[in-house]
Amino acid sequence: MKMLNQEEAKRICDKVMSLSKADECRVQISGSRNGNIRYARNAVSTAGLIENTQLTVSVAFGKKQGTASINEFDDKSLERVVRRAEDVARLAPENPEFLPAIKKQEFKPSVTFSEATAAIDPEYRAEVAAASINAAKKQGLIAAGFFSDTNGFETVANSNGVFGYQTLSNLGFTVTTRTEDGRGSGWVTRSANDARKFDAREASEVAIEKAVKSVDAKALEPGRYTVILEPAATSEIIGRMFGAFDARRADEGRSFLSKKGGGNRLGEKLFDEQVNIWADPWNPDVPVLPWDDQAMLARERTDVIKGGKVASLDYTRYWAEKQGQRATGRHGNMIMAGGGKSTEELIASTKKGILVTRTWYIRMVDPQSLLLTGLTRDGTFYIENGKIKHPIKNFRFNESPVSMLNNIDELGKPVVIGGDEVRFQMLIPPMKVRDFNFTSLSDAV
Repeated sequence: MKMLNQEEAKRICDKVMSLSKADECRVQISGSRNGNIRYARNAVSTAGLIENTQLTVSVAFGKKQGTASINEFDDKSLERVVRRAEDVARLAPENPEFLPAIKKQEFKPSVTFSEATAAIDPEYRAEVAAASINAAKKQGLIAAGFFSDTNGFETVANSNGVFGYQTLSNLGFTVTTRTEDGRGSGWVTRSANDARKFDAREASEVAIEKAVKSVDAKALEPGRYTVILEPAATSEIIGRMFGAFDARRADEGRSFLSKKGGGNRLGEKLFDEQVNIWADPWNPDVPVLPWDDQAMLARERTDVIKGGKVASLDYTRYWAEKQGQRATGRHGNMIMAGGGKSTEELIASTKKGILVTRTWYIRMVDPQSLLLTGLTRDGTFYIENGKIKHPIKNFRFNESPVSMLNNIDELGKPVVIGGDEVRFQMLIPPMKVRDFNFTSLSDAV
């Protein structure tokens, strides 16, 4: 399906809003071209290209809302989708938390589009798979991976004069490499806005090395250890913390940021002073759209944790009005400050510890303390005197990102961790953490 340029998207939005008989009208148009290739047991299994453009219109009569979507853009189809949304709105009950559409916003563009990424074609995807498969075969290993790329646009508009249009692109890659007997496993993930920053062979070599080195893992007693968490392992744990910065949940006593007796813990020091985390739509490594899709609010550069203190909370428009606060767009990325050391340099400065490649199957145990449980996998190693001594069996852990971010010994150089769409990206460092709680062993590799 044809990708719409800014002029075409605005013309459609204006047409939809002119057709509406409701008190207000909001329009979103999303277009994407998503390519992918998947391989397993050293052979490509699937490859494809999915193209779609969708328009969603939301209207309101007073506090009664209705929404409808369509992927056809002729005049009759546009009128049909508007009427459908209006019919739904008339039948809907009033929403007691409804707020009128926002006023006109200024959206400062971010660099979410790369020509190099948009130019990815089937041949490029095949070369990614071939580079990974051939590297694994050369070592007598078995590879399974998935590469995907996105190229598209986003448009938002409403009857109060809001309009935003931006093109975007991204790519994501994961590969698991195992020994033929299944006793060794390695894994790696990569994400990039710009395809020129991605190297399939380099990424695959990381997974290959871990697979080879993880054979004959030894059992280590569960307990509290100094750990070095690679960025992918870190992101899976602290990524679950970011959603808990919602002001309403904190004010209503439903989060770790709730204060006993009422209120929230904004401004309190809850983390190590080394912890500095912020959101920035214009960061060149993890750029995201300059507006929040749901509210159509402009995003801002925002400190989330500064010097270990809770620097801000996320306010929806409804809760901000109720609490007398200012609402801002929900964050699209999270950036954590680090140091200049690589993971290898953090290992070199560790007398005794455990290197964790990946954490997965993570579940919430206690929302009030953010206690999580999960497993390590695909390369867990014992460190002694600054060197990896031998592989160890995987662990189950019970740990809270709040506790973890209070036990930091050292932070490394941040790297990009994210998906294949410009929705939520992270720039996260590897970190050395003391007293990480491993509770039991796992036989999985």
